[in-house]
Amino acid sequence: MIIYFPFDIRRLKFVLPIGFILFLLSDATSDIHFASIHQQLSYNTYLAVTEAELIAGCKAGKRDLQKALYTRFSAKMLGVCLRYTKNRDEAEDLLQEGFIKVFHNIEHFSASGSFEGWIRKIMVNTALESIRRRKIEFSTTDIQQLEDDYEADANVLSRLGHQELLIMIQSLSPGYQLIFNLYAVEGYQHKEIAAMLNISEGTSKSQFARARLILQDKIKNGLIQKLSSEHGRG
Repeated sequence: MIIYFPFDIRRLKFVLPIGFILFLLSDATSDIHFASIHQQLSYNTYLAVTEAELIAGCKAGKRDLQKALYTRFSAKMLGVCLRYTKNRDEAEDLLQEGFIKVFHNIEHFSASGSFEGWIRKIMVNTALESIRRRKIEFSTTDIQQLEDDYEADANVLSRLGHQELLIMIQSLSPGYQLIFNLYAVEGYQHKEIAAMLNISEGTSKSQFARARLILQDKIKNGLIQKLSSEHGRG
């Protein structure tokens, strides 16, 4: 099962290890199984179903095609949900809520754009709705001070494990995690994020800068602890 986590490295301004980038595009949740999906639709049949057939079948309310669509896209969308939540259970709840919206609104999909992109947008919007219900408060910090405190360092990252890095991102406070995802991963501009969250553009920029600084500190500290542990075992 593939989890997609497509960082825009240029926006981070520090270099993540290539192993982590590959992890973000790898089979990171292979423990999830959907064996029951194939009770009505065999695996070979599922592979043969085109995207157009999936969409048409779902619009017609065919349960086997709905299951096939879920199987085809759920892993990628779980990756989206994981980035906006703190643990697997929250992400799976969000995933289910998102797919309910997908099936409810699929008749409105016009086929003028990417179907996967349409599903992804629904998942992100579902995550945003969930976060808004928590009424997160966003603080503003002097952006220049954050930039002055930030030092790009690519040399400490190569030995940190994939899962450790993902956990560090999930450990960011909700506001930092949200804006980090929207800017560095989803590719929204700060002006767009400000409009989405009803905050100022400056607040979005400072939240991202702070999140980036915290994340780099977490990565460095995590690496130090890992190297210390490895040295102790040696």
